[in-house]
Amino acid sequence: MGQTDIMGTAEDIADQFLRVTKQYLPHLARLCLISTFLEDGIRMWFQWNDQRDYIEVTWSCGYLLATCFVLINLFGQLGGCILILSRNFVQYACFGLFGIIALQTIAYSILWDLKFLMRNLALGGGLLLLLAESRSEGKSMFAGVPTIKESSPKQYMQLGGRVLLILMFMTLLHFNSSFFSIIQNVVGTGLIVLVAIGFKTKLAALTLVIWLFSLNLYFNAFWTVPTYKPMHDFLKYDFFQSMSVIGGLLLVVALGPGGVSMDEKKKEW
Repeated sequence: MGQTDIMGTAEDIADQFLRVTKQYLPHLARLCLISTFLEDGIRMWFQWNDQRDYIEVTWSCGYLLATCFVLINLFGQLGGCILILSRNFVQYACFGLFGIIALQTIAYSILWDLKFLMRNLALGGGLLLLLAESRSEGKSMFAGVPTIKESSPKQYMQLGGRVLLILMFMTLLHFNSSFFSIIQNVVGTGLIVLVAIGFKTKLAALTLVIWLFSLNLYFNAFWTVPTYKPMHDFLKYDFFQSMSVIGGLLLVVALGPGGVSMDEKKKEW
């Protein structure tokens, strides 16, 4: 009974938070989600020569192709961010940013680094949720034919987005015997499973937002490292990637888990 009371109180607090922030939360979620693309696009401008030289040397592709790579990343990311924030052509912007993720995964050899690959997939999960949010609720795939709720593409986009988002948290698990790590792993694993299956989704996602934001401030405090040190850029990259995943989780909090979830199925029971 005590656990039920605690869970009920936590859900009441989460519901009260949603009522107060429901007008602003989706906007904050979108801003957080595109933050890594915005930061990376700006970095392409200020580190133009470094980025071009890296691609040219790594892939031996020549000056022209390396310059094209930087241009695509610069305008593709900044343009996509502007479209998403202005709520214009959001679906096209999401597809463009998906392309940027795929391009960078290959160009920077992220494909062979499991940790960075999982984080890029989690970033893709956030975009998938944004894509689902941009779809109109009752839209049918074929004119004049009603869409069955359970088979709606939007519901499966939300499911795919939730599952991909949790990959970020799998990179935060520490496999050692310290008490703190064990508690963090147990609690974190429980929360990501709840988000993945869509059970107590809003409460679990909101808890993960608080947890990830706290870890992000602690472990990725790039502002404490001098700008001339390479670690500054690494921490900054991780910080904004984490903020984008936080944006995806905030979308889950604001919009719910979708039709393919235990929360939705409970309504039918």
